[in-house]
Amino acid sequence: MNITFWGLLIPFLGTTFGSACVFFMKRGMNDTVQRLLLGFAAGVMIAAGVWSLLIPAMDMSQELEKLAFLPALIGFILGIAFLFLLDKITPHLHAMAENPEGPKSTVNKISRTMMLVFAVTLHNIPEGMAVGVVFASFLNGGALSGADALALAIGIAIQNFPEGAIISMPLRSEGNGKLKSFLYGSLSGAVEPIAAIITILLTSLVLPFLPYLLSFAAGAMVYVVIEELIPEATREEKTDVCTIGFAFGFALMMVLDVALG
Repeated sequence: MNITFWGLLIPFLGTTFGSACVFFMKRGMNDTVQRLLLGFAAGVMIAAGVWSLLIPAMDMSQELEKLAFLPALIGFILGIAFLFLLDKITPHLHAMAENPEGPKSTVNKISRTMMLVFAVTLHNIPEGMAVGVVFASFLNGGALSGADALALAIGIAIQNFPEGAIISMPLRSEGNGKLKSFLYGSLSGAVEPIAAIITILLTSLVLPFLPYLLSFAAGAMVYVVIEELIPEATREEKTDVCTIGFAFGFALMMVLDVALG
């Protein structure tokens, strides 16, 4: 149970520590650093989606033989569709964007600060689900071990650190106080343990569909990377720093997952 407690808490701590950067940085985050961190976060999420979610989903479906890819394929597509829908119906503003996204009738009534928080909260839903699914498998003697689950939690925490900074610093630049920016940045990550706990509480329903849910989380995470992180990091065709960050993030998560899992 102790490993589960820390596994659920670690990703939230990553966001919190990242948000705390607002207390130590006097100005807005350097553009190059921000691109590097976005690329790094994207690399971690893609590697986690492949090694921690999609591959285990296909390994669990070996009884389907040549169709072992089918649950992973279905879940992956549904995960992308789910985030696509949330993206369209939730008003939000990305940290490096000028114009908000979502229903125009609602966007005009919400402050830029809250839309920045909504954007990161939207990112964190699939990550929380992914952690919940792997720990549900571990707690019920499924195919995933405690080490597998902890590796994913640590990987998500690592990418949550820059994400926390990327949300708190723009909030500060918008004119909010340091404490308020920190609290909003931290609270944007609170959805992760909540989503994880809900998933674990639904364990009896989760286990039969574990391959689908693992790949669902992977699809949602990949959507975030392709739709939001990469475009933000490579705007104005400045791609070099993002590429370097992505490579380091991907490699780190790959090593972490194999070494711990």
